[in-house]
Amino acid sequence: MKDEKKAAQIPQTTPRQSWTFSNEMNSEIRRAAATGIYDIRGGGSKRKVPHFDDLLFLGASISRYPLEGYRERCDTKVVLGTRFAKKPIELDIPITIAGMSFGSLSGPAKEALGRGATLAGTSTTTGDGGMTEEERGHSNKLVYQYLPSRYGMNPDDLRRADAIEVVVGQGAKPGGGGMLLGQKISDRVAKMRNLPKGIDQRSACRHPDWTGPDDLEIKILELREITNWEKPIYVKIGGARPYYDTTLAVKAGADVVVLDGMQGGTAATQDVFIEHVGQPTLACLPQAVKALQDLGMHRKVQLIISGGIRSGADVAKALALGADVASVGTAALIALGDNDPHLEDEYRALGTTAGAYDDWHEGKCPAGITTQDPELMARLDPMAAGRRLANYLKVMTLEAQTIARACGKNHVHNLEPEDLCALTIEAAAMAGVPLTGTSWIPGRGGF
Repeated sequence: MKDEKKAAQIPQTTPRQSWTFSNEMNSEIRRAAATGIYDIRGGGSKRKVPHFDDLLFLGASISRYPLEGYRERCDTKVVLGTRFAKKPIELDIPITIAGMSFGSLSGPAKEALGRGATLAGTSTTTGDGGMTEEERGHSNKLVYQYLPSRYGMNPDDLRRADAIEVVVGQGAKPGGGGMLLGQKISDRVAKMRNLPKGIDQRSACRHPDWTGPDDLEIKILELREITNWEKPIYVKIGGARPYYDTTLAVKAGADVVVLDGMQGGTAATQDVFIEHVGQPTLACLPQAVKALQDLGMHRKVQLIISGGIRSGADVAKALALGADVASVGTAALIALGDNDPHLEDEYRALGTTAGAYDDWHEGKCPAGITTQDPELMARLDPMAAGRRLANYLKVMTLEAQTIARACGKNHVHNLEPEDLCALTIEAAAMAGVPLTGTSWIPGRGGF
């Protein structure tokens, strides 16, 4: 009896879970063992990597003079495609909508993106699968993506676009192609992509008619001839080897380089790609800027950065590091209404929760955004969703302007690395700015 009382008085230690074999990792091992197939999902990386949150701005005080927000102008306009195009794109704000395909997204969602971008004075992008009338009809400025799959591609739509984006890589899956499962290939999607209805498809990981940068140069010239040299030609690269890829894109004749870091989302690909291939956006951006500077082409060839952009602070930091424009994808879908807590019961019925829903490839999106189900699509009001997107873009722009004024800048493009410091050694090394409270840039000296 005494031994039992003594044992009861001994404090119980809390069991320790392995960091290596976490609940999430163990769950994935069990899923793989049960199914024999790799995990496919949408969305972006869920692991924590250095990002723009690890940077801070140094506001003006005595050494710098701030601008008065109510009396002094801070410009946000940007022009894309000034290198060779006869008709560059003029934007009111330094934020664009990234490429998201019809097929992955519903028709009403594409219309909402077009409406919101137009209200905000910026552009949207088609994504894989071709040009929809909803998006073209409501986008004042539409960028047409030219992908390895060639789904929906035709010369007439190339001419109807305001710019052409040649996609070589994507941040969520550099070196890999995307997927569109059969349940999302409706009659309309099948017709646009010239595919059989209801059959799974996978986009190619590389273009079928070139094997290197020399062929890319030929392709860009071909696209210019088709469009009478009017349209800016973008080249989109994933965040793998941004210095060399940016260099080769410029030498191939690109007007604009689009760089997508690993936090960029995707409609569907292997989870192992999303989490383990590519580099963080923060690490990629300075390398691309250095490539442009080494070529004497910074600001002459414009740079668009994407992958995890969420706020005006992210935009301002990207511009300070040398980008011309920041592009949003996942954030735009959230602004439309995706992953909204008011649909929590329906997300739980799908085995997930609002904020974690990334099974976009299943086509069961309760918000009517990443689906081809007619009943679900009908839930999205493209006019109301477009207004929400426009409001979001407006707030981001105002936030970026507020920061620029606080740093004494009369244009958001006047922000520079000297306006930044880093909270962590990793971020300081990636961004090439001093660690907070020091003049030390890891790898470059200082104290």
